[in-house]
Amino acid sequence: MSVLEECRCAAIIGLGLVGGSLARDLSAAGVRVLGYDTNRDDVAAAVRSGIVAALDDGLAGVAVADVIVVAVPVECATDVLKQVAPFVSPGTLVTDVGSTKARVVGAAFVLGIGAQFVGSHPMAGDHRSGWGASRVGLFEKARVYLCASDNARDDLIERAANFWRSLGGEPTRIGAGEHDQKLARASHLPHVLSAALGIALARGGVSRSDLGPGGRDVTRLAGSSPDLWTGIARENAAALERALVDAENEIAEFRRALSDPDRNALRSRFAIARDWFDAGL
Repeated sequence: MSVLEECRCAAIIGLGLVGGSLARDLSAAGVRVLGYDTNRDDVAAAVRSGIVAALDDGLAGVAVADVIVVAVPVECATDVLKQVAPFVSPGTLVTDVGSTKARVVGAAFVLGIGAQFVGSHPMAGDHRSGWGASRVGLFEKARVYLCASDNARDDLIERAANFWRSLGGEPTRIGAGEHDQKLARASHLPHVLSAALGIALARGGVSRSDLGPGGRDVTRLAGSSPDLWTGIARENAAALERALVDAENEIAEFRRALSDPDRNALRSRFAIARDWFDAGL
């Protein structure tokens, strides 16, 4: 089922990389897109492009939308939900695009919109941010985790899945708590390790321009928004801390292997990593 069959009007709150890319895809599909962002420059650019109509009357304007998408940093998502909750009708699908899910899904339930809320996390992004970084096709072949509260309506869960399929995404349902545990390792840990590596290189007098292609690949995530990732890391702190402990243990194993006279001690570490890599191809 296409976007047009289920969504004639979408309200997107937050017009950064993900929200902006969503606006571009929906507009290209013929959907009327209403947009809001605290960054007035991003709103102005989106309106000038002809892709978005501004929500000039504030968040009350979301009442006319078939789908409401909260695309703000994770620490702001629950506050936005509080503001839009009074304007959510029974048939409205409400979703978000944040990297953590437990708190926002719980908040939707407490606010009385759990039946209409299906949290989303599209695994599609970039280290860049803002409307200027948004682009058509960002969600093509991207896995999209769907996390709903216990009282979410089955028809709206299916609408959420169809919504992302229509944009090229590949939705998969998962519990909010399980999502946060999984993504602490699959997403949040790589960002922190890339940042830590960038700091270590800087302290060693190595700039990114000194790196080869491999080094640039590993440190790309260090260029991500500090504000965005501070919020994500704090939101999922307990699970991320456990993941970091495991990573620290592996680094300690490499340090021990470096001083082992048997070269196989070090080689075995690289071999384990390569086996993991090959298994995912």
